[in-house]
Amino acid sequence: MTANRNLLLGVAVTALIAGLGGYGLARWSPPEPMVEAAKAEPAEHAADALTLSTDAIRGAGIVVEPVAAGGLSGEILAQAIVAASPTGQAVLTARAAGAVTQIYKRLGDPVRAGEALALVESRDAAQFAADRSAAAARAAQAARNLAREKSLYDQRVSPRADYENAQAEAATAQAEATRAANAASAAGVAANGRGVIVASPIAGRVTAAPAVLGAFVQPETELFRVADSRRIQIEAAIGNVDAQRVAAGDRAVIEAGDGVTVAGKVRAVTPTLDAETRQATAVIEPIGGSFRPGQSLRVRILPRTAAISEGIVVPEDAVQSIDGRDMAFVRTPTGFVATPVTIGARSGSRVEITSGLKPGQSVATHNAFRLKAELAKGSGDEAEGH
Repeated sequence: MTANRNLLLGVAVTALIAGLGGYGLARWSPPEPMVEAAKAEPAEHAADALTLSTDAIRGAGIVVEPVAAGGLSGEILAQAIVAASPTGQAVLTARAAGAVTQIYKRLGDPVRAGEALALVESRDAAQFAADRSAAAARAAQAARNLAREKSLYDQRVSPRADYENAQAEAATAQAEATRAANAASAAGVAANGRGVIVASPIAGRVTAAPAVLGAFVQPETELFRVADSRRIQIEAAIGNVDAQRVAAGDRAVIEAGDGVTVAGKVRAVTPTLDAETRQATAVIEPIGGSFRPGQSLRVRILPRTAAISEGIVVPEDAVQSIDGRDMAFVRTPTGFVATPVTIGARSGSRVEITSGLKPGQSVATHNAFRLKAELAKGSGDEAEGH
């Protein structure tokens, strides 16, 4: 009996020790690695993310630009200038010699197509008006003679030859009247016949106004210059080697200033080089944007014949150094997320990204340093909270 009681007591103690050991193991076992990793990933992502509304981004002056594949070898950087297109600028001169008696427009004033800018009183205008009136009178008389001769011919009173002569005279007189009227119209003769009207053939604004009231001017004297800011073209100077790679239809990016870019398309490339600069000119048509003639710009031309590259090129401003790492701020639906990138070659304030970005993403370029400051501010606040 005593032996049995000792055996049962030993079994009970052994079971109790095993239970307490299992409880301790369960209490002090570390969390599963997968669960902890799942918690750590969102925390790291949240630390690199910024929540900003579209209005806040616009208010901070942050420019966002989409990225596409194509290394630095696929871009041609060129300085350019905004020029008026052939149909977007007009030089106005008097069509006859005379004195400027009226000036209706000043520098910077808007002008409608066909609107008068000045009046030049001229003897030539009086002669144009007189010729027009005389030719019109002769044409009217010839028309009446033709009608009379036709009536007589129909009544068999006069011969056919008289009727045909009247037809020829009427046609000649009408041709002379048309010539005189066209000459007066081309000269811009005023209704009173005393002067010529200086009118603009296009709508726009007066960009030059050297006309002086009372000055005597010749027909070739420039009195006004009118330009339409909507009819412009971008003229980029490119070297001979690059000119051979560029063709009409190639895509271009126009850097309009303050980080703003405007898409464009190459319309033509001059087949010869400028005698002084030894460069060709690529004429680019902007797709949207607002430019002024004379404005200096920089353009990036992307030839279709360029070698295909997986590298992504962004402005240097798009890459910010954060904690010793190169980062780019990728646009998200709620703001931006700082993304580590690897930098390759650099050229002309442009940098090639060899990894970290994908085509189709959009990154902050101009004023991206403000996002870096905001991210650092958020990290500081979080540290203070801890």
